[in-house]
Amino acid sequence: MSNSSFLTQFLLLAFADRRELQLLHFWLFLAISLAALLANGLILSAVACDHHLHTPRYFFLLHLSLTDLGCICTTVPKAMHNSLWDTTAISYMGCAAQVFLLFFFISAEFSLLTIMCYDRYVAICKPLHYGTLLGSRACAHMAAAAWATAFLNSLLHTTNTFSLPLCQGNALDQFFCEIPHILKLSCSHSYTRELGLLLFSISLVFACFVFIVFSYVQIFRAVLRVPSQQGRHKAFSTCLPHLAVVSLFVSTGPFAYLKPPSISSPSLDLVVSVLYSVVPPALNPFIYSLRNQELKDALRKMMTGCFSGAIKCQVSGV
Repeated sequence: MSNSSFLTQFLLLAFADRRELQLLHFWLFLAISLAALLANGLILSAVACDHHLHTPRYFFLLHLSLTDLGCICTTVPKAMHNSLWDTTAISYMGCAAQVFLLFFFISAEFSLLTIMCYDRYVAICKPLHYGTLLGSRACAHMAAAAWATAFLNSLLHTTNTFSLPLCQGNALDQFFCEIPHILKLSCSHSYTRELGLLLFSISLVFACFVFIVFSYVQIFRAVLRVPSQQGRHKAFSTCLPHLAVVSLFVSTGPFAYLKPPSISSPSLDLVVSVLYSVVPPALNPFIYSLRNQELKDALRKMMTGCFSGAIKCQVSGV
């Protein structure tokens, strides 16, 4: 196979050779995806339906839930399909779509996490200016900038990656289509431009991380001056899960794309990719959102309203 124009499909990494382990991976991924879909779906419904949650904080949380759903739906369904039907094939266009969508949703998610850090910084360190700095128009512009930047970034990387000639077969040592593994199939010295683009994108990620760390230093300094222990606990319980998610992204995502070939192995690549593409979208609702009392109250109100409506419909029908 001398050129990518002859490629019609790629072969993904099988989780295991034994049928029992393949089915175990299927059920595990099914449980993760259902939990993520349910939790993020509840958050989207609560924020959209409860007018008390129509604030900048929950506006960005709604967008974060959308990116979580996108990440899960991009990689997990195909992996489940391959494990269930004992296959490894993915079409060329399906692979390109996976690369584009995953890069798009992950880029948007990190941008939103950065914006949410800025929201916490203004709320805690500059509360008197909160309404001015984070008005409805400013929030809409920041969200639009996050999505637009993610789209352009993803389009650039996908177009550049799939314009490379691929001369090393079509087997990818990963359970989904990932740019570093596609670059391994390219002809010698033909992938340096994409590596340069990856370095530039990851430099932007680290710049955002520096901004987040600086913001949290200011936040923690302000929180420690709060005389109320309850107030400090509330602030820390809001900020620390956010910082944990950001740290997981920064420690695993760039490592997956820039790790040296000498330490690369299928098992390591698999673990790192799961940690940045599957774990955060599945855990975000639980460690960052559903622990919030306001959100839990909105969900309880929504559930009660739905239950009462169902009872009324049943009674009227009888």
